[in-house]
Amino acid sequence: MKVLNLQCAHGHGFEGWFASQDAFDTQLADGLVECPMCGNTAITKLLAAPRLNLGNARPPAEAAPARLPAADSPEARWLRAVREVISQTEDVGERFVDEARKMHYGEAEERGIRGQATPEQARSLADEGIPVFTLPLPAALKETLQ
Repeated sequence: MKVLNLQCAHGHGFEGWFASQDAFDTQLADGLVECPMCGNTAITKLLAAPRLNLGNARPPAEAAPARLPAADSPEARWLRAVREVISQTEDVGERFVDEARKMHYGEAEERGIRGQATPEQARSLADEGIPVFTLPLPAALKETLQ
């Protein structure tokens, strides 16, 4: 198993696990490797120091603590906020525009919803006085997280 340090064109760093270098190259060429933050598929592999498992080597006097992403980094705060929105809203998918109008005009019970709308549809809703905002969701949040 190969663990690679990766970065998207927007500067988001993340880790990817691949069966081999060939598996990474193939998946990258097919556009299957994407940033978990923004979904960008323009990915570059960062340099990383290899870990050599030498059976007769002595462990370092003091091992460096593992580096975890900062819990207060902008990316971590954004992911927490997006997860909060997801947990408190209903995904109505492509019915978003119709559901928002029904709620606005009293034809449906008001509730928190999320879904898809084109920029033109969002402008149309705003012109009608229906408040909407764009919240890009990374693909990783659309499925169960491990």
